[in-house]
Amino acid sequence: MKPINFPEQTLVIAKDQPEYLPLPAHRVRGEHGGRTTFCWQLTWRERLRLLVTGRIWHQVLTFGGPLQPQLLLVDKPFMFVPPPEPEKRSYLATKVE
Repeated sequence: MKPINFPEQTLVIAKDQPEYLPLPAHRVRGEHGGRTTFCWQLTWRERLRLLVTGRIWHQVLTFGGPLQPQLLLVDKPFMFVPPPEPEKRSYLATKVE
């Protein structure tokens, strides 16, 4: 299983930390203090194992801190992506006589 890029991602966590895998993410602030979404791709072997066992294990490194709420999904959640800002154009004023 590995984290994968997805169209709505807004950042990559640990991009320049070689001891960790880069983690593509979509982050939105505000709602309940914020929400970060990741997308993981399973290998064929992992898919078959999940199909047979019906189980997935989820482990979180807390480094001694409190456990944050977690949510595992099989359906893609809604992720708002603001539209790109319009291109700024500069206009030269010309004197009309």
